[in-house]
Amino acid sequence: MATVAAVYDLAVSPRSAADVFGDLTATERAPRPKPRQKRVWASVAKEAGDVIGEAFAEAEQRDPDHARRWVVLVDGSASQITAIRKAAKAAKVKVTLVLDFIHVTEYIWAAAWDLFKEGDAAAEAWVRRYLRQILEGRASTVAAAMRRSATCQKAEKRANIDKAAQYLLGHVEMLRYHEFLRDGLPIATGVIEGACRYVVKDRMDITGARWGLPGAEAVLRLRSLHASGDLDQYWEFHREREFTRNHSSHYADVERTWLSRAAA
Repeated sequence: MATVAAVYDLAVSPRSAADVFGDLTATERAPRPKPRQKRVWASVAKEAGDVIGEAFAEAEQRDPDHARRWVVLVDGSASQITAIRKAAKAAKVKVTLVLDFIHVTEYIWAAAWDLFKEGDAAAEAWVRRYLRQILEGRASTVAAAMRRSATCQKAEKRANIDKAAQYLLGHVEMLRYHEFLRDGLPIATGVIEGACRYVVKDRMDITGARWGLPGAEAVLRLRSLHASGDLDQYWEFHREREFTRNHSSHYADVERTWLSRAAA
């Protein structure tokens, strides 16, 4: 399992729940600030906590005085959140944790199929209503309303509804989307989801491919360098190191040997 991290700068872009839904339905979206100075990397050899620590080290280099707001997007994994908080404590920096809105959407859609038949158009209206409320900062209300709907309708199955409600209630502090949108923060992990595809999946998941751990790690490092725009700089460093290791040091040894014999 590869762990993927990304660090980037992003200009704030205040918006509202209505703006988000407008983007979802519009054929043309209003231009949004693009990530700048993006650096991504992936590893199959390191623990997730170590990769997260590297992400914080990169952020620390960019903002050593902690003058900027640090935002970390998460998918709700308990171990991931624990590692992030540990890294933040070690760096002595306050971070804003934001739960990925796309993950929330998937939970709500799964809950909808406990109440509606597959393909029922009413399911979309149900999902949109609750997603809108979540974006407005009413996640706890949505959790209670979904459970109440299942009870009132005497739903034959409600496992996904209860799972979604528990997911919302367990991450309320990371679901303050009304505040995040007001402050112009990102609420979805598009950057990291894209990196998972073009850094890892497009190369490592080729049909029939077989990987050993060292080879896979080496390929991921090179792809990470390329994706971050650092490959040319790295390659110059690599050539210099190879020259020093295979040539300069060898010639120096020959020179020392010749001088020693001449002195004798």
